[in-house]
Amino acid sequence: MNYYYRNTISDFLKKTTDEIIGAITRANEYDVVFQQNKSWEQQIPILKNALQEFDGEIFFEFSIPRMGKRVDTLVIIENIVFVIEFKVGETSFYNPHIEQVWDYALDLKNFHKTSHNVVLVPVLIATEAKKSFTEIRLTSHDDNLTLPVKTGSNYLKEVIQNALFFFSNEPSINVTEYVSGGYMPTPTIIEAAVSLYTTHSVENITRSDADAKNLTVTTKKISEIIETAKNENRKIICFVTGVPGAGKTLVGLNVATSHLDNENGNASVYLSGNKPLVDILQEALARDKVQREKEKGNRIVTTQLPRFYYN
Repeated sequence: MNYYYRNTISDFLKKTTDEIIGAITRANEYDVVFQQNKSWEQQIPILKNALQEFDGEIFFEFSIPRMGKRVDTLVIIENIVFVIEFKVGETSFYNPHIEQVWDYALDLKNFHKTSHNVVLVPVLIATEAKKSFTEIRLTSHDDNLTLPVKTGSNYLKEVIQNALFFFSNEPSINVTEYVSGGYMPTPTIIEAAVSLYTTHSVENITRSDADAKNLTVTTKKISEIIETAKNENRKIICFVTGVPGAGKTLVGLNVATSHLDNENGNASVYLSGNKPLVDILQEALARDKVQREKEKGNRIVTTQLPRFYYN
C-alpha cells in the first residue's frame, strides 16, 4: 500500500481527529513518534476547514518511493492532485521547505506513471504564516505542473478554488487508477539502498512490470531459505542470475536490509567487488540516518546499519 490513510472527503469530514489518527497509525508498521501525532492533530482541522465544499478523496502519508519519503497529504478533487506539505508552527516559507514539496511534485510528475498527464499543484502550508501567496502559476514546460503555492492555515480553501478555476477544462481523474500507478524507471542503487533502509519495500521502489514481480518473488524465496538455514543450523548458498539491469544488486540490497534484527543482535552483510559502490552506500546510509533523526528532533545515537564490504 502506497499510503497510510485513504477516504472520500465527505467521510473524512465526518470522522473525528482521533479516529483518523488511529487509522493512520494502524497502517504504519513502524513506530510513530510523538511529534508526528501532534502534527496530525493540527493538520486534520486545517484540512477539514478547507474541504467543506468539495468532493474528492484524501490520502495521508502518500509514498514517494524514489525519495524514501511520504507526502503529508494528497488531495484529489475533480481534475487536480494537490500535493500538500505542512510545516507546523512555522511562520515563514523557507527555501528548503519549498524545495521539499517541489521535489515531491516533480518526482510524481516524472516518475509516477499515472501522474504524467494529470494536473499537480504542490502546496506548502506554514501553519502560523500571516501572509499567503495563493496565485496559481504554471511552469514553463507545459506539463500541467504548477509552481509551489505558499499559504497559511486559513487560505487552503482559496488555493483549491483558484486551482479548480484555472484548470476547469481538464478531464476528471480516475482516483483508483491514479493511486495504482507504478513508478518508472527503477531507482539508482544509491536511491534504492536509502529507500529500502527507510522501510520501503522492493515492490514500492521498482517498476510495476514483470521485472518488479520477479524481484519480489526472488527476495521472498531467499528469505525463506535464510529462515530454513537458521532453523536447521545449516549453511546454504544461493545463486541469483540475470542479465545486466535485471535487478540482482537490488535483490541483494533488499535481502540485506530486510533481515536486520536490532533487538536480537542479528546483522546483515553485503559483499561487493565494487569498492566505490560500497563506500558510497555506507556514506549515503549514514547521512540519511543522521538527517532523519534530526528531522524527528532526536539525539543522534549509533544504531545498526546494514554492513557493506568490499571483497
